[in-house]
Amino acid sequence: MSFYDIVYDVVRQIPKGRVATYGQIAVLCGSPRASRAVGYALHFNPDPEHIPCFRVLNRFGACAPAFAFGGKEVQARLLKADGVEVSEDFIVDLDKFRWNPFSDSEE
Repeated sequence: MSFYDIVYDVVRQIPKGRVATYGQIAVLCGSPRASRAVGYALHFNPDPEHIPCFRVLNRFGACAPAFAFGGKEVQARLLKADGVEVSEDFIVDLDKFRWNPFSDSEE
């Protein structure tokens, strides 16, 4: 299984209404220093309908200015439709919406 496949498997697990960071995904993939590679993998997402890359943000909770599927405005719209609050400056409160795969048992 390639690194990209592992990234896609982890991102598929992010539940509706939650977000993760590139670094968090890298750690969950077993490569804690590979956050840029996670971003690169998501830029080439082969199945955006089933791999919700819009749920992945930078370490500050910011939407990606070059979001692969239409820019930060599109990413913010998708997140809002998912139940995630996005500020006017395209920031998500990670304390409130960050996915914790080890304690989000209700998802």
